Amino acid sequence: MAIQFTQNARKALLWAQEEAMRQGQADVGPHHLLQGLLHASDSGAIRLLDRLGVAASQVHEALAAQLPARSASPAQTSQLGPDTKRIVDHAHAETEASGKDRVGTEHLFLSLVRHCGPGAVCDALSAIGVTYERLREHLGQVAAEPRTEPASGAAPAPRTPRPGFLKGRDLLSVSDLSSDEVRALFELTREVKSGFRPDNARGKSLALVFEKPSLRTRVTFSVAMTRLGGDSVYLSPTDIGMGTREPPEDVARCLDRWVNAIVARTFAHETVEAFAQAASVPVINGLTDREHPCQALADFYTILEHKSETEGMKLVYVGDGNNVAQSLLLLAPRLGTHLTLACPPGYEPNAEIVAEARAMAHANNTRFELTQDALAAADDADVLYTDVWTSMGQEEASEARARDFAGFQINDELVREAKEDVLVLHCLPAHRGQEIAQSVLDGPHAGVWDQAENRLHVQMALLAAVL
Repeated sequence: MAIQFTQNARKALLWAQEEAMRQGQADVGPHHLLQGLLHASDSGAIRLLDRLGVAASQVHEALAAQLPARSASPAQTSQLGPDTKRIVDHAHAETEASGKDRVGTEHLFLSLVRHCGPGAVCDALSAIGVTYERLREHLGQVAAEPRTEPASGAAPAPRTPRPGFLKGRDLLSVSDLSSDEVRALFELTREVKSGFRPDNARGKSLALVFEKPSLRTRVTFSVAMTRLGGDSVYLSPTDIGMGTREPPEDVARCLDRWVNAIVARTFAHETVEAFAQAASVPVINGLTDREHPCQALADFYTILEHKSETEGMKLVYVGDGNNVAQSLLLLAPRLGTHLTLACPPGYEPNAEIVAEARAMAHANNTRFELTQDALAAADDADVLYTDVWTSMGQEEASEARARDFAGFQINDELVREAKEDVLVLHCLPAHRGQEIAQSVLDGPHAGVWDQAENRLHVQMALLAAVL
């Protein structure tokens, strides 16, 4: 009997556990296994579906139509339930019958379709014409296709991505990462969130240089460095007096001699650029007036967790075209996501970033739209996103902004225009009753607390990648 699993099959089982925990269930059921099998973009299971002319998105939609609303409280652990264990056991027989010696995602998929029994998975797959007999017809063709994984008996493939795969790199903008590097960072995030602890940060130090107040960025980076075996030092505006007591370049040159990486949270984007120019250690943008790349990465990792994919999703951002919006604009097309930004006149994102986002959307065959009609924008949205109307440093204009943004609140009416399983995100802090209704922020569609938690996991992965 085959006892080994391919790398893709192992990942599928781990993703299935993630799905179960995210949905608040301690047992991994057949539908979690199906969701786990759909995570990879190029696996035996996906290639079988391709042979049938069925897209992964079709399977997701069919399954979502059969499942009840998920629990609002994620589970801390998960294990294979009895039905799923039985499916995995039968996958060994599918492997032997096909003459292979390692269980692949295609064998897990065949076993799932054959042995899932009455229920959501069976009904969903039947509805779109996915049957065991049809899959079995194409198994030989899929098995004959060249594999990217090592053959049986070969040395195990190195962990991909490896900690340090972005060693020495700065992250000042979303544009500093390629699409493949973002996906690799998300894969490392998944492993970190599942308990993997890289050791390349052990004994190293991180400087947190903040001109602005912070809860999530400060705590998550500090905790991330601690969990990775390193330490961090926080430097407030009064500690440094940057720009008055001494210029940013001199601060960076000193820190470069003492620490192994710098997170800078500043007003002017030029300040973090000056840090990166003067320091040889990695410099990470913890927020500037131009971008918030760490937030956008955590946002899209949260979308990936909740929706199992980013390609083909429709993300609608409602509100100010600020730093968070600008990072989302640059990241969405890199991950195959369509983005619509609804904002009042005069609050559009930076024209240079809009131009880059349009070019990226065209290059990646995604849609990008700017509009002043929030209700129309929300139509058929997979994700609704908002941020505060008045960002740090704009407090004097808060009354005028409240008037201008009056029609740009994510509320129950907007949620009704979106898809039934719409995910609502907010980078926090939130002002209930202003940019988002309390019923929405505290309602069943909100993923804001998962989003806040994922700041920690993404930043752990980022630190492990650049150190």
